Amino acid sequence: MTTVSFDHTTTEHGPAHARCLAYAAELAYGESEQARRQAAEWGFDRFRFIEADFSPPFALDHTQAYVMASQDMIVVTFRGTEPAQICDWLSDGKAPMVAHPSGKGRVHWGFHTALEAVYPRIREAVEEFRTNGQTLWFAGHSLGGALAMLAAARAHFDDSPLSPDGVYTFGQPRTCDGDLADAYDRALKGRTHRYVNNNDIVPQVPPEPLYEHVDREWYFDADGRLQEKKSMGLLGGMADKAKGYALGAAAFKPGADGLTDHFMSAYLTCVDNAAD
Repeated sequence: MTTVSFDHTTTEHGPAHARCLAYAAELAYGESEQARRQAAEWGFDRFRFIEADFSPPFALDHTQAYVMASQDMIVVTFRGTEPAQICDWLSDGKAPMVAHPSGKGRVHWGFHTALEAVYPRIREAVEEFRTNGQTLWFAGHSLGGALAMLAAARAHFDDSPLSPDGVYTFGQPRTCDGDLADAYDRALKGRTHRYVNNNDIVPQVPPEPLYEHVDREWYFDADGRLQEKKSMGLLGGMADKAKGYALGAAAFKPGADGLTDHFMSAYLTCVDNAAD
């Protein structure tokens, strides 16, 4: 079992809290009973596994999420997918977009469909578990990060809002158009933390300008150091990405840097180093 010490009462962003939510995101890849046991070790005495299967022509097999709660904190995490699969799926700039339920913009049809298959049960679990005014957090890696961001948007913009205290994503792809991204950033300013590892390919799809990212981006550079991306500037960011590709080639993995930087294990190494 992973040794992580959750501070169930925190409401502040920081490397230690990011580390906890990264491990919570990893937990979504595990089997439900294994995840339940780990959640209990972290101090979450309530747990629910939620899953929905899909049929062709949907590009993914299923959506999987966990909701875990303690007396002070509720965490909702979504399972990701293989980087090659999600890149193939999202690299098409003509991928359909549909209106977001909030009416504030448009969202990728695949993400929207994947979330809608489980969102009512997630909301039901949160409402059932929220007996003590607990803080509410969403987290996920890869596809799971996209679903975490969109679930937070749904929770906030619903007629009966369950506004999240924080959203932490790791290697999240773009999910929506500029209108929804702007509305989201205004609504959840300072509460969303989107982590990107150097040359991770998944945050680069679907392509701009049809799709846009939400703020706020935290960036692990080629040496694994954590920085806020906007502080690097355009030229600094380009130079660091080139350094990452060069280091990848030196490690006999030329061209693979964009995929290896996306692995959950790579993000865990980065957040461990940042927290320590």
